[in-house]
Amino acid sequence: MPSHLHEVLIEMFRDRPALAAELLAGPLGVAVPAFQQATLSSAELTDVAPTEYRADLVVTLTAAGATVLAVVVEVQLRADARKRRTWPAYVATLYARLGCAVLLLVVCPQPAVAAWCAVPIVVGRPGLVLTPVVLGPAEVPVVTDLTVARHSPELTVLSALAHGSGPARPAVLEALLAALDKVDHDHANLYADVVLSVLPAAARDYLEALMTITTREYQSAFARRYFGQGEARGAAKALLAVLDARGVAVPDEVRADITGCTDIDQLDTWIRRAATAQNVEDLFD
Repeated sequence: MPSHLHEVLIEMFRDRPALAAELLAGPLGVAVPAFQQATLSSAELTDVAPTEYRADLVVTLTAAGATVLAVVVEVQLRADARKRRTWPAYVATLYARLGCAVLLLVVCPQPAVAAWCAVPIVVGRPGLVLTPVVLGPAEVPVVTDLTVARHSPELTVLSALAHGSGPARPAVLEALLAALDKVDHDHANLYADVVLSVLPAAARDYLEALMTITTREYQSAFARRYFGQGEARGAAKALLAVLDARGVAVPDEVRADITGCTDIDQLDTWIRRAATAQNVEDLFD
């Protein structure tokens, strides 16, 4: 089953297909043809035999109504010999379907896996070789400029995953917070959760401390919202625990109102009232 990290990395490309072209033309130094639009294509790559293949994602770049490049995007978290057999099939099947140049882009958060993925795959001789283009930690730029972070949130998340525990940690993680302010609420939470889950303990503690500092002018709106949600969930859980301990019945609709409340002051008021409440209506008097 795909891991949370695997799914979040794919989500970046799914939400903004042009990211594949930006990474290829930017840090990876690949010549990308001029294009007007980047779109997702079917990731089902089935050949004439019954065997069915499915890539993580396929991005097509188009210009003047024609596809100029197709990119198979694969996220690889560990070495898997089967992939080296199926990747050529992905590329060949997509080439047969679209009749344009096809490129295999493999995203690898781990350096050792990136090195394994980068080894050319000899399919046949003479000269039938597939060379994956690999985005590993060494290829991800260290994003510390806040303007760049706000302009390229996905690249900044990749930077935090690759370099958040390195020597540039403070600036990298501050850039991450700036980037998270520029994406929607759900994706900001998703990206923050995955970065926190991947970073080693010291870097994770640093990021959490950075997010909870309220006296610094740069503290992001995302950080305030992220930890505000955590406070509200904790307060709602405490309120329900008090009511349960006192034997106060809580109807489902009231429970939903409590767990959905994000107003810390309101929750605190209800907790104080719960200490003496005889029934749930006493909370709202």
